Amino acid sequence: MSTRRHPLRTLSAALALSLLGACALPPAAEAAAKLPAPLLDAPRTATHGEQVAVFAGGCFWGVQDVFEHVRGVRKTWAGYSGGSAATAHYDQVSEGDTGHAESVKVLFDPAQVSYGQLLQVFFSVAADPTQFDRQGPDSGTQYRSAIFYASPEQQRIAGAYLAQLGKAGIYTAPIVTQLVPLQAFYPAEDWHQDYASRHPGDLYIAINDAPKVTHLRQLFPVLYLP
Repeated sequence: MSTRRHPLRTLSAALALSLLGACALPPAAEAAAKLPAPLLDAPRTATHGEQVAVFAGGCFWGVQDVFEHVRGVRKTWAGYSGGSAATAHYDQVSEGDTGHAESVKVLFDPAQVSYGQLLQVFFSVAADPTQFDRQGPDSGTQYRSAIFYASPEQQRIAGAYLAQLGKAGIYTAPIVTQLVPLQAFYPAEDWHQDYASRHPGDLYIAINDAPKVTHLRQLFPVLYLP
């Protein structure tokens, strides 16, 4: 995700798509499909409040952009989870040996969107749970797929959904998404925050992340927030 890894960053989105062809979407985008809703989910609460969910699914730019467009999500942050505060810095995390995963913290209203629905969106359009220590063009432990549960209820719901997806035989490869407790979340540097929405013409965003938001709108019209 650094500029040295994406030397074509200055190309516009239009030029990028013209070079790639209108249908040349990344494999994950081509395979995007609305997965079944979780059989186990948290009930919608009658009173408005706030809960936190943390997901890791490759580059946090695209994952954050997806959840920014989900109705009921109040705020998101790109950041790091899985390692220590001392190494929660982009240059160190990029080395792949800190234990951190590029993650996204989601603050949501459980009266408008359930934790299970967030999981359904995550697996349907934000990340491929069968890719081990990578997502799309990015490889390394920092790009692993993980759910950092913030409560026993989230652990139960996420664990049941992973089992449900595995039993349904939706994927031809094993699901490798980790389910681990949330110890801490460290916000990333300011320039990472809302990167995709602030740089829609970035070649990396146009190829890898914009299709995810498009599929969110197509597959979840009720949850989609323009």
